[in-house]
Amino acid sequence: MKKKKTSPFAPGINKARVLDFLQNNPNATKRDIARVMGLKGADKIPLKRILRELEDDGAIGGTRRTGYLAAGDLPEVAVIEISGTDVDGELLALPQKWEQDGPPPQIVVVPGKHEVGPAPGMGERVLARLSKTADGWEARVIKRLGASAHQVLGVLIEAMNGLRIAPIDRKSRTEFAVDNRDRGGAQHNELVLAEPLSGRAQGFPRARVVQRLGSMNAPKSVSLIAIHAHGIPTEFPQDALDQAERAAPADPRGRTDLRSIPLVTIDPEDARDHDDAIWAAPDDDPKNPGGVVALVAIADVAHYVTPGSALDREAYKRGNSAYFPDRVVSMLPERLSADLCSLKEGVDRACLAVRMVFDRKGEKKRHQFIRGIMRSAARLTYAQAQRAFDGKPDAATSEIARATLKGVWDCYQVLLNEKRIRHPLELDLPERRIQLGEDGKVKSIAFRERLESMKLIEEFMVLANVAAAESLERHRTPQIYRIHDTPSRERVMSLVDFLKTIGFPFTRDKILKPYVFNMVLERGKGGPHEAVLNDVVLRTQAQAVYSPTNIGHFGLNLQRYSHFTSPIRRYADLMIHRALIKAHKFGDDGLTAGEEKRMGQIAEHISNTERRAMAAERDSTDRYIAAYMEDRVGANFDARITGVTRFGLFVRIGESGAEGLLPIRALGGEFFRHDEAAHALVGERTKKTYKMGDTLTVKLAEAAPLTGGLRFDLAELSESAKAFKGKFKGKQRGPKTPKSRMKRKKQTPIVVRK
Repeated sequence: MKKKKTSPFAPGINKARVLDFLQNNPNATKRDIARVMGLKGADKIPLKRILRELEDDGAIGGTRRTGYLAAGDLPEVAVIEISGTDVDGELLALPQKWEQDGPPPQIVVVPGKHEVGPAPGMGERVLARLSKTADGWEARVIKRLGASAHQVLGVLIEAMNGLRIAPIDRKSRTEFAVDNRDRGGAQHNELVLAEPLSGRAQGFPRARVVQRLGSMNAPKSVSLIAIHAHGIPTEFPQDALDQAERAAPADPRGRTDLRSIPLVTIDPEDARDHDDAIWAAPDDDPKNPGGVVALVAIADVAHYVTPGSALDREAYKRGNSAYFPDRVVSMLPERLSADLCSLKEGVDRACLAVRMVFDRKGEKKRHQFIRGIMRSAARLTYAQAQRAFDGKPDAATSEIARATLKGVWDCYQVLLNEKRIRHPLELDLPERRIQLGEDGKVKSIAFRERLESMKLIEEFMVLANVAAAESLERHRTPQIYRIHDTPSRERVMSLVDFLKTIGFPFTRDKILKPYVFNMVLERGKGGPHEAVLNDVVLRTQAQAVYSPTNIGHFGLNLQRYSHFTSPIRRYADLMIHRALIKAHKFGDDGLTAGEEKRMGQIAEHISNTERRAMAAERDSTDRYIAAYMEDRVGANFDARITGVTRFGLFVRIGESGAEGLLPIRALGGEFFRHDEAAHALVGERTKKTYKMGDTLTVKLAEAAPLTGGLRFDLAELSESAKAFKGKFKGKQRGPKTPKSRMKRKKQTPIVVRK
C-alpha cells in the first residue's frame, strides 16, 4: 500500500505560527491559511483544531465565512460609527460590529484628499478602509451610510396574547412581539428601547428590549420620550462633571472692573440661568446730543469651557440646551449654568461685555468690547420690568434698579427709530406655556403675554450680536454667522396664490424685503385672517442656520449677524466669545487654529443639534397637550384650518393652540379635490370648500398622549354632505376623470370612501 505523501509544512503548524499569520493577514479564511502554508487533505485537520482553540482562548475573532482576525484587530474594510472627537477635533469612531472580548478599539477618522461636504456627524455610520498605525487605527471614509442601525422607542405592553411594544412614533402603525426572555426585565407600561429581530411571532415582527428608560406612569415621563426619541444626551460624563466642580470664580485681576455700573438681568419668571445683563444712560458727550450709551454684559463661559477640554467636548456634542415643560437638558453642568456662569444678583461674575454708543436717530456710532468683572444690581422678571416701564414699579424693585430701567427704556425709544427704518420681519406668533402640577400632569395651557419688556431685551441682544459680527470682520477673525436666506421663488409664488384667494394683492415685482411681508401682516391685523397670515408668512421663510460664510440675515434685515449673547445654552455663542478673545487679545483661551479649520463642520453640527432640540421640544409639547385633551374626547371646539393636504385638514383650536388632523373621510361621503394654489379642498358635486383660514366647529375624536396626535371630526356635517353620504352604500367609485385633468398637479383627484 502506497504511503500518503504529507506536506512539508504540516509538521510546523502551530498556534504561534497561525496567530502570527493572522496578525499580518487580517480577514484570512481557513482556505487562505491552508493555501499559503501548503496544507492539503488530512494536513488541514490540525489547522481546524488550532483555529478552534485560538477562538476559545479569545486570541482571534471573526468567522470561517468572513475570515479570522487576531484579537484586537479589525478588517481592512468595515462599517464604523462616529462616536465623538478628540482634543484636537479629530473624529473618533468605533466598529459597529465587535464580537471579541474586551472593549472595541477606537478609530481616528482621517479626512480624504478629495473629500467634500460636511464631516460625518455623531452616531452616523460610514463604510471605511481601516489601517493599523503605531498609535492605533485610522479610517478613510469610502461611503456614508446614514444614521446608526434602526432601533424602536416604545412602550412595553402585557397584552392578552403576549408582550408587545407599541412604538411612540405616530407614523408607525406596527407593534412588535417580544418573547419573555427578550424583555430585559422591563415591566408593563415601561418606556423601552428595542432592537428588531428577524422572524415573526403571531403575525407581528419580533423585537428585544435593549434598554429600559422608565415607567410611563412616572411623573414628567412625557419629556423623557422626546429626549430619547431624538437622541439628546442627558448624562454628563464624569470627567466633565469633575472639571466643572473644580472650577472657581474668575480672578478680577487683568479684567476691566464694571462692578460700579448697576447692570440688571431681565428674564422670564421661571428662568434657571441668567447669562445677559443690560444698562443704559444718556451719552454725556456734547458732540452726541440726544445720544445714548448701552452696555450689554454676557457671562464669560469661555473662561471655564476651554477648547478641547472635557466640558468643551460635551458642550459641542450637545450643541445647545433643550427646554421642556418639566426640565431643561442643559448644554453645561449645573455648577456652571446655574452658578459660576449665571449673573446672580450681588455676586461678582466674569463677563464679556460690549459698550455701544448711538446717536439720537438710533444709529450706532461706535462700540467697544470688554473682558470684565461685573456685579448684577438686580434680578428682574419681564413682568417686573414692564410694571416699572408703565410707571408702576413694585416694592421689590430697588431704587437703583428703577434708575437703570429708566435708562434702558429711554435708550430703547431711541433705538426704535433705527428699527422702524430697518423694518425687520414682524411676525406675531403666540407662544404656549404649559404649566404642570405636582403630579407631573398638565395643570393649564395658556399663551404667554407678549410684553414690551421682552421686545426691549431682544433689541439690545440683536445690537450686541451685530457688534460681535462687525468686530470679528474688522479683525479678520473667522466666525460662525447666523444666516437667514431670502425666501425661495417657489414659496413666494405659493404665498401670492394664497393671498389672491382672500383678496390680498401682492405685487410680484417688488424687491423682496421683510417690510413687504410686514405690509401683508399689518393689513390682516384685527381681521379674520390675522392668525393664518402669520402662519403662511412664517412658512414662506427659509430656515435660519449657522455658517462660516455670510449671506446676511433676511428676517432681521441685517448684513451681518452672529450669536454672542447666550453662551450658557448655545455652542455658537461660545465660539464667538473665543473668537472675540482672540481678536482683542483678551487671553490665551481664545479660538484655536484647529477650530478655525473646522468652522464649517462645527456650524453644520450645531445647526443639526438646534433642529434636533426644536423637534424634541415640539414633540414634547404635542404629547403634553394630547394628554391634557384626553379627558375632553367628545367635546366640541371652535377651530381654524391651518393646513390643507390631500388627506385632510389640519385644524387648531383657539383656547389652547392644540393642533390635530381632521381626516378627509370625516367630511362626509363626497369626493374632494385638493386645490394646492387655493390651499383648499373642494367638493366634486356640492362644491363645498374648506380652505386655509376658515373657521369651523370640530369634535375631538381621539387623543393619543403616547404619540402626541389629535384627531377631530366635524361637529356636524352640512345637510348636503349628509344627504350625499346617505345616498351611497358600500364601496364607492369616483367619477371618471379625463386623463388631461388627472395630470394637473394642482387638481389631484382624491377618492374618499365611506
